[in-house]
Amino acid sequence: MNLKSAIAFAAACSALGAGSAQAAKDKASERPLLVIGASYSEGKTPFNNGAAPLGGISVGFGAYLSLGHALIRTDSLPGHLINEGQGGATTFARPYCPPGSPTCGPASWDSYQTQLERALARVALPPSFSTYNAKYVVISTANDCLHADAFGIPQSTAQPCTPAQMNAVVDRLIAVGQYALSKGVVPVYDVMPRYQDLDLPLFGSAFGLAWVITEADYATLRELGRTRIRAELPSAIQLDIWKDFKHAGDGIHPDDATTKKAAKAIAQELKRRD
Repeated sequence: MNLKSAIAFAAACSALGAGSAQAAKDKASERPLLVIGASYSEGKTPFNNGAAPLGGISVGFGAYLSLGHALIRTDSLPGHLINEGQGGATTFARPYCPPGSPTCGPASWDSYQTQLERALARVALPPSFSTYNAKYVVISTANDCLHADAFGIPQSTAQPCTPAQMNAVVDRLIAVGQYALSKGVVPVYDVMPRYQDLDLPLFGSAFGLAWVITEADYATLRELGRTRIRAELPSAIQLDIWKDFKHAGDGIHPDDATTKKAAKAIAQELKRRD
């Protein structure tokens, strides 16, 4: 490293150090907010070296307000946000399995754990990079068990989740929250919308899915997540931000007004905790 580069590097580290000291004084709600999850958090699917699930299509063909974007627009928050969510994601990493295809991939989604690790890397503070300029991470509803393209295997062989598999979904949600807490970041979970506020058969037919979850299984999965997270992660925050859910016409994604209300509910809770 030449002298000029060394001076520039030292100046950058000094600025980062000053920023770190300032961050320690900020209110928690004014820190950058981390967001991970599936399409409720972020409408875009991920590109993997040019390949993307669903061909790279975004929810609503781009005309969609995700929770991440709504949180940026919420007046009571500063708008500083790191969003690593991926439209279509599940809690575990999996390849995309097109309808009717006997094979899956090469396009794929990342797990919630990977999303969180990336989000944390964006706000890691020097010199150790083991403390973070963030106090909260929003973790939104996953696609696990909801439809035939949520298992990482060809849809023709995918079967609805058993009770054990549903509990495994919640295990993974709890594990990512525990990891966040171990890093000094508080997880903020949503509660799945009520089945009657959705139209999952409409969603399934629109996307050519082999099947979608039944009402009974959906109610079981929703209740498991709601009760187990509350009981097993008392240090986490769980908010019923979708209680006034209205879908955008596709049967599963929130309309803009719903998303704005959800973001406002999160913002109000974070400000209250200041």
